[in-house]
Amino acid sequence: MATTADQIGRSIDTETADKNAEKDARKDETLEDYTLRYAPHSFRRWGSGTVAITALGGIAYLADFSIGASIAISFGTANAILAILFAAAVIFMTGLPVAYYAARYNIDLDLITRGAGFGYYGSVITAVIFASFTFIFFALEGSIMAQGLLVGLGVPLWVGYLASTLIVLPLVIYGMKALSKLQLWTTPFWLILMAAPVIYLLSSQPGVVGDWLAYTGTEGYGGVSLAAVMLGAGVCLALMGQIGEQIDYLRFMPAKTRENRGRWWAAVLAAGPGWVILGAAKQMIGALLAFYLMSKMADSAATEPVRQFLAIFSEMLPLWAALALSVILVVISQIKINVTNAYSGSLAWTNAFTRITRHYPGRIVFVVVNLAIALALMEGNMFAVLNNILGFYSNCAIAWVVVVATDIVVNKYLLGLSPKAPEYRRGMLYAVNPVGTIAFTAAAGLAIAAYFGLLGAFLSSYSPLIAVAVGVILPPILAALTGGRYYLARGDDGIASPRFTPDGTPSAERFTCVSCEAEFERPDVVYSAHHDGVVCSLCRAVEPLGVRS
Repeated sequence: MATTADQIGRSIDTETADKNAEKDARKDETLEDYTLRYAPHSFRRWGSGTVAITALGGIAYLADFSIGASIAISFGTANAILAILFAAAVIFMTGLPVAYYAARYNIDLDLITRGAGFGYYGSVITAVIFASFTFIFFALEGSIMAQGLLVGLGVPLWVGYLASTLIVLPLVIYGMKALSKLQLWTTPFWLILMAAPVIYLLSSQPGVVGDWLAYTGTEGYGGVSLAAVMLGAGVCLALMGQIGEQIDYLRFMPAKTRENRGRWWAAVLAAGPGWVILGAAKQMIGALLAFYLMSKMADSAATEPVRQFLAIFSEMLPLWAALALSVILVVISQIKINVTNAYSGSLAWTNAFTRITRHYPGRIVFVVVNLAIALALMEGNMFAVLNNILGFYSNCAIAWVVVVATDIVVNKYLLGLSPKAPEYRRGMLYAVNPVGTIAFTAAAGLAIAAYFGLLGAFLSSYSPLIAVAVGVILPPILAALTGGRYYLARGDDGIASPRFTPDGTPSAERFTCVSCEAEFERPDVVYSAHHDGVVCSLCRAVEPLGVRS
């Protein structure tokens, strides 16, 4: 009997220790990275400019050069430019409202999605889509770095893939504090290395631009073709998910005040939807460099950024210096973007996992998961089928972001069918809101069906337009049909103090969570009848299904 009692006692002690360890992990991880929650005033110590530069540092990726090169080689320069501009316009317009919401209310895109038509559990699917975006582009950038190491140092590709994965791990662990310093320190050097070869080419051979503009591609479209433009745009629009990574930084913006209003808006526009301006420019430069490389060397690897820059650096400098600078540029670019990919991916995976299982294992677990998936894709040579992967994926990304942006602009502000103040806390939302989930499913489903030719040969080129059109039209219709009643499960969170100040700024008033005993600001807490007190959003998220709100 004594032995049995001892075993039971040890079992209880172990279970208690595990729960306490998880509680401590939740405190440590969320107080650094604020996974699944609002980023409070007390943590947002950076100025608008610092946040903007940090966010823009995340778009230093070289995949834009490959994307622009691929569509220009396939469809011709004129079609590629029109595709890039069309995609950039769509990305900017849809990115603006979600970037504003993130910066104004200090929450990430998943938390915005919950209250913008999807519901508490309905947005799990979009969290997985975003996580997929991060490991797809991590693998793409890792592949480019491995190509650079192969060309410059003779490192085998498989070793390069592994190196590109492991090099970011220690940086990502330390969250926003480390990432902000990394991006600030490396951005000037990266800009010089990227811009110098392009300026040299345009100044030394101005005639190359005219030849490039006349290039018609390998697919036989000849002149301008709407089908070719839409096919190219579909590849570019796969980058629409990048706004989620921008928002992972923008949520740390300082509160907007009368004094900083101009700087605040400039930072939000530049680091939010404005990222696509630099992105579009890089895509066009990639198309130009690929054309120059093919016209000079007939190089079959013209879509590889390392070879594009090496070709120009070699004309400017001795070969050893050209190789060194090409490798440095590739490595810096890969680190700058892949720390963001790994960081944002870990947040997205944690977000989805915690809601499904009601267990918070810590963000670092999913840093490793995301890196492992990305490494597998690299070893599988995903770079060889870049256009196909991005063309398919873009339909899901477009549908998600367009539906959320439409809900914010039309349902919240124009029609008043969706509450303007964002809501993301469990118990305050319905599990699933049919407005966003049905609109997203229809937009993505029809676009994917069109992409694979199931809606006829004609529509197969226009899947991005289908995703955009359905994503814009359906949310207002569904919100009107449901009367907007599925946005909030209850209108009162049980706390008398307001969540927002009279000018709309999230309140900085602090409350102690009765579950984890840590302090949290007003937007991040809710009254729990089960605990008979105030609990934080994450403690509420990990409670069993049967616990009363």
